Amino acid sequence: MNKKIPVFALGALLFALCFRAEAQQPTKIPRIGYLGGRALARIEAFRQGLRELGYVEGKNIIIERRDAEGKEERQRALAADLVRLKVDVIVTGGATSTRAAKEATVTIPIVMTQDPDPIGNGFIASLARPGGNITGLSNLNRELSGKRLELLKETVPKMTRVAVFGTSTFPGTAENLKETERAAGALKVKLQFLNILGPMDIESAFRAASKGLAEGVLVLGGGVLTNLQTQIIELAAKSQLPAIYHIRESVEAGGLMSYGTSVTDLDRRAATYVDKILKGRTPADLPVEQPIKFEFIVNLKTAKQIGLTIPPNVLVRADRVIR
Repeated sequence: MNKKIPVFALGALLFALCFRAEAQQPTKIPRIGYLGGRALARIEAFRQGLRELGYVEGKNIIIERRDAEGKEERQRALAADLVRLKVDVIVTGGATSTRAAKEATVTIPIVMTQDPDPIGNGFIASLARPGGNITGLSNLNRELSGKRLELLKETVPKMTRVAVFGTSTFPGTAENLKETERAAGALKVKLQFLNILGPMDIESAFRAASKGLAEGVLVLGGGVLTNLQTQIIELAAKSQLPAIYHIRESVEAGGLMSYGTSVTDLDRRAATYVDKILKGRTPADLPVEQPIKFEFIVNLKTAKQIGLTIPPNVLVRADRVIR
């Protein structure tokens, strides 16, 4: 019996060492790929959403950010790069990024931070049951296009001609334009669509708008236009044309007005999808949510610069006024 004691002791020691080794194995830290979204406020809003859920970057979560810097042709390569890294979830900053991620993987979960028409773009089967590896949030941009034209018309009541800046290759532009045309019919406003595919089109677009006797500019959404907002804002001021945009960042950069979904709120809410997926939920069963926060921003400095007085009935409805 005494001879067996060392054997048992040795076995117990080996078991303890194995158990300790297993216990010391590092826990895998989830890796999130963030594709698109040049605005730092957006990625910070996403990070804030993660912090609110108990995630600490570098400790229990890692974010791999990839930015195409306004060059749509780079989206596919960046999405493929995230797939090669075997990230656990890909978060996309817009429709172009979502399409690139969709083409890169059918297995890695994809969370949209915003999309104007996720069903029409072929990303999901329905809002209630997406059905694939994509879920997230819609921005209702298409439905809001008409409201922007209405606000522009209320700001300049005598306005009868409006130049619409859009990018034909951007998903959602056609639908946004249709909604704008519906509103234009009711408001008795004639629209002039000007296609902007890159920086070389900005000056020619303003020349065409001037030739078409445009009295205002409505800028549709899209990565190209967002990346060219500085040039658009400068030329709108130079041409003394009131312009309305779809994101607040354009007004903060010197644009006249914006009306749309709070994209930073959508980015923050996207973190809840990431959390659910990391805890075992599948995108197919996570309903796509609609925006709940909208913003109307007015820049009085710009209004003064172009010699425009914002009517009191418009100004009182602004969520924020830049003076």
